[in-house]
Amino acid sequence: FLSSSKPRLKTMLVYCSALLLALFPSVAAFNFNVRNQKYPLANLKYGVDAGGFYRQRADSAPMLVLATGISPTKGQTKPGYPSPSPLDPKDAWIANLDYEDFGREVADLGKELLDETGEADVQHLHKIVAWRNIAALLGLCTVWATPNPLTIAALSTWTYASWTMIAHHTCHGGYNRVDVGKRFHSRDFGLGLVNRFIDWLDWMQPEAWNVEHNNRHHYCLSELEDPDLVENNLKDMRDLPVPTFVKYLALPMLVTTWKWFYYAPNTYKELKLARWRKAGKKIPDDVVTSDAVTVRSLLFSGGTPFYSFWEFFSVVIGPYLLIHFFLFPAPLLAIGEYMGTGHEMYINAVKNLFLAELLTNAHGFVAIVTNHAGDDMYRFRDGCRPYSGSFYLRQVLASVDFWTGSDINDFMHGYLNYQIEHHMWPSLSMLSYKRSQPLVKSLCEKHGVPYIQENVFLRTKKTIDIMTGTSSMRWFPADYEKKYLEMDAVREAEKKNRKTVLLSDKCMTAVQE
Repeated sequence: FLSSSKPRLKTMLVYCSALLLALFPSVAAFNFNVRNQKYPLANLKYGVDAGGFYRQRADSAPMLVLATGISPTKGQTKPGYPSPSPLDPKDAWIANLDYEDFGREVADLGKELLDETGEADVQHLHKIVAWRNIAALLGLCTVWATPNPLTIAALSTWTYASWTMIAHHTCHGGYNRVDVGKRFHSRDFGLGLVNRFIDWLDWMQPEAWNVEHNNRHHYCLSELEDPDLVENNLKDMRDLPVPTFVKYLALPMLVTTWKWFYYAPNTYKELKLARWRKAGKKIPDDVVTSDAVTVRSLLFSGGTPFYSFWEFFSVVIGPYLLIHFFLFPAPLLAIGEYMGTGHEMYINAVKNLFLAELLTNAHGFVAIVTNHAGDDMYRFRDGCRPYSGSFYLRQVLASVDFWTGSDINDFMHGYLNYQIEHHMWPSLSMLSYKRSQPLVKSLCEKHGVPYIQENVFLRTKKTIDIMTGTSSMRWFPADYEKKYLEMDAVREAEKKNRKTVLLSDKCMTAVQE
């Protein structure tokens, strides 16, 4: 319309557009949604004026100070406004946190790391794939032999590396921005039956894992809606009225079977739940969506409304069970007949594959389940906006790094020893996390944010304590959790306001011209 040939009409339309754009902040302010939790800015104390506009004081300090009662730079309470509850000595660092600067520095570092992604990351991925292939070749060339530690360890490492390093970081999009070929793009990797067989054949369906892990776990970390929250998933064991040593008796079975017993059915539940929600299908009132679905609950506890056991078997675990353990070594039946050894080579292969499965489950448990559990890890009540100050802070407070260093060390940890960095920026490459770890650790030390890095076996003990109810995770102080969410909401409204002002300026400039 700015090209209208009638000057008066053009001027009137421009002024109307400018007026609408100027009014936009009040609309945004009255109903800003932080995922599932609403924080109406108009209700924040003095945060929004009577006209719905976000204002600044005469001294240029944001009205956010008045809205929350906490300074966005030092976390200090302003006189005359509600004070947060006294902090536990272990949480005393929160009172001095430069919350705004911390979030900004983390975001800036993430952008730098993203810009640095290049050929070195491609070569690093190729190296990890080559090491995985060496383990696979060693295991497959000896799979026919009598079960032995070398074959079992090699087969276990093949499965472990395929998931924790190659599939994990590829499905997150860690190599989408580099020229590494179509195969290692999150849009295609492991999706569909053919790609699942070629790229990543495991107990979990890749589509389901992408929803459960990449979405629900990463963006609901340590909330009740986090499907990998150990403290919630093991609540039955934690509350079991038996001595602790009795609970310990169940651990070997859990540790060596958790991928198919818990992870496969629960990831598929999250996929089906997401599809139900997208279709607007009503979830039964008696279903608690945060409760984990396991093989036990499918068979003995009434199942789940989201899918049947037969669907779960035929779509999720059946293909891996039949192909990996029975069809894959099938050629050994013919070779055994030709060599006169009968079925012995085939039976040895099946034994080796099953024993390797037990080992890779245990290896995965130690490196994966322990990332976010322990009495020094925080829990949170409400969701936060992705890549906000709250988001970045939570990734540090609810994650732990293991020992880092050499490529061999990192490989055996599945590059999950950089868990804090990975959760801050999920879509970076493995090499990026190695680069960023000392920088993130230094940044956290600068701001007084607890950065936990410990031996993986020490973390395993702390995780078991959570599982058995011997210890419990920490709750982040409720007052500060709410205030940080409100601060994030105000900052988001500020960004929208700035964009609106820019658009208004353009309209006014057009009028003047």
